[in-house]
Amino acid sequence: MTTVGLIRHGSTAWNKEGRVQGHTDNPLDAEGFQQAALIAERLSGEQWDYIYSSDLLRAQQTAEVIAKRLGIELAGIVPGIREMYAGLIEGTTQQERIERWGPDWKTLELGLETPEASEIRGSQAIEELAEKHPGCNILIVSHGVILRSILRKLIPELDGTVLLKNTSITRITKSGTSWHCDLYNCAEHLEI
Repeated sequence: MTTVGLIRHGSTAWNKEGRVQGHTDNPLDAEGFQQAALIAERLSGEQWDYIYSSDLLRAQQTAEVIAKRLGIELAGIVPGIREMYAGLIEGTTQQERIERWGPDWKTLELGLETPEASEIRGSQAIEELAEKHPGCNILIVSHGVILRSILRKLIPELDGTVLLKNTSITRITKSGTSWHCDLYNCAEHLEI
């Protein structure tokens, strides 16, 4: 059985402002680094063999904090798990989108990556890592929207409607060709 811990990156200034980040390469803010340290401490009592990160800075910074605490090297950067591309809405808040494109902005073609494309891209990246490290425990630091897309593809019966919290962990396991989720969006380490 292969175990994958999917972790959303720590918080950024844009998270707090409600801005869509997409491919914009924002760093963690001070709270984001604190959150990364808290999830790292939580994971230090568990056995993890590898850690991978998206190629965006906020995920890499989170992964580096975790890797250092666990005493393992960052095994690689995986572009396939970068956040969904948000097209023209990157950098905007909900209010700004309404002001620019009206209340029905979600019905417009604004250059966003399609959910189907992100599901395929993200799930393929996870499957490749699981095949590369069968029977291992793998941490993957990525982003909220792409992680939910990955879960929709790998575990369609999972209710992934709840938005993932910063540095939450979702644990999935692969046995044979089937994926299962035994922990979703857990951020109890932030409740200290």
